[in-house]
Amino acid sequence: MTTSLDAPPVAPEQDTAGDQATPQFVLPAEKKTRMAGLAPVVTSVRNGTGVLTRVTARAARRSWSAVLPYLEIISGLGALVSLSGIVSLLVGLILGWPELTFIGMALLVAVVVALLFLIGRANYSIDIELNPRRVVVGDRAIGRVLVRNVGKRASTATTLEVPVGEGLAEFAIGGLQPNEETEELFAVPTNRRAVILAGPAVSVRGDQLGMFRRAVKWTDQIELFVHPITTRLHPTAAGLVRDLEGQVTKKITNNDISFHALRAYVTGDDVRYVHWRTSARTGQLMVRQFEESRRSQLTIISSSDMRYFASDAELELAISVTASIGSQVIRDGTQISVVTEGRILKTHSVTSLLDDTCRIEAITDSTATARDFAREATKRLPPPSVVVIIAGSKMEASDYRAIQRLFGGETNVLALRIDVDARARIQDVAGLSIVTIGQLSDLPRVMARAV
Repeated sequence: MTTSLDAPPVAPEQDTAGDQATPQFVLPAEKKTRMAGLAPVVTSVRNGTGVLTRVTARAARRSWSAVLPYLEIISGLGALVSLSGIVSLLVGLILGWPELTFIGMALLVAVVVALLFLIGRANYSIDIELNPRRVVVGDRAIGRVLVRNVGKRASTATTLEVPVGEGLAEFAIGGLQPNEETEELFAVPTNRRAVILAGPAVSVRGDQLGMFRRAVKWTDQIELFVHPITTRLHPTAAGLVRDLEGQVTKKITNNDISFHALRAYVTGDDVRYVHWRTSARTGQLMVRQFEESRRSQLTIISSSDMRYFASDAELELAISVTASIGSQVIRDGTQISVVTEGRILKTHSVTSLLDDTCRIEAITDSTATARDFAREATKRLPPPSVVVIIAGSKMEASDYRAIQRLFGGETNVLALRIDVDARARIQDVAGLSIVTIGQLSDLPRVMARAV
């Protein structure tokens, strides 16, 4: 076959069948349009799912709150016996084992009998009293529980539990006729400084095996304060200036009580303080100058960080020293602030101070240094005229000096170093008096010498 050279070139044939067989892909613009149309549906589904989740969670919480009071009456033993009875009964019936079926029935009968002990409702009026409410370490404290049946029917026997500190006082209360009452006494241990919580009084009804236990709370907690041992100080041994005007400082002011000197009048001076006799003699107006006087203000910085104490006995002695000095200062009517790690003690009365010392607890590494502790504890307090630093035998003299430098030169600083059974002595370290106290009985004598 020959081809003419003059014939035009023939274009390749298009495969129309192939075009029909090729799948049609969605263009990006069309895809975006379809997704935009589905966005409201997706949002609605998400919102509906969120609402359904919240409603389900709320319903679950309500259901659990409703069921929880009934589950609380079941002890571990009761749950074990109930579960064992159900499993034994089902397995025995399924496998045809009469022995296992009998065991299951016996356990479930025991559960039913134990539940019968929960039947009944008492209507009591219960009061807890502590006499006295405040004692010193080692003193006797007696608690009294008064139980009265205020219902219209006779009550059945029950057990009354009263938590006292870390212990538990239990009383067997017999059946009481309407308006009948009974009294129970208990002793409170006071061998260490603390705030002891007594109560709440709880009546307990249940079986003898302890499978089920229904407790009803009748009272709130009350506090017993076991104060630290203190000693009385001589009024002049509190380290304070005892005068009507306050403590005179070296700062010069134009208006005060303690006269200092005369100076020439300048514009703006109050003419009430012009000294007319001297002015007439010198031919120049002269005004009075005064030494500023401040009201006596004592600040006690008492550490409870165990890194400064060799033992718990040292900490307790330090708290007793703090309470003794603070109590005497409050009796003298002088302004006082008492601070420890994380706490500013109440000082409006001796009782409030002693109550707050009962709440002081031993801590460890509260701040990086003793100076940091003192700065943070006193930055919001009024400027003191006297500062007393109280810490254990492990606080170095450099720590006392670092605290002293926080205050101005007009502030008297006294450091008390607590070292149990050590000999009482006074040391002068770069102008700072460091007093070592080994026993509380040393405090009145060394304070009288130190101030």
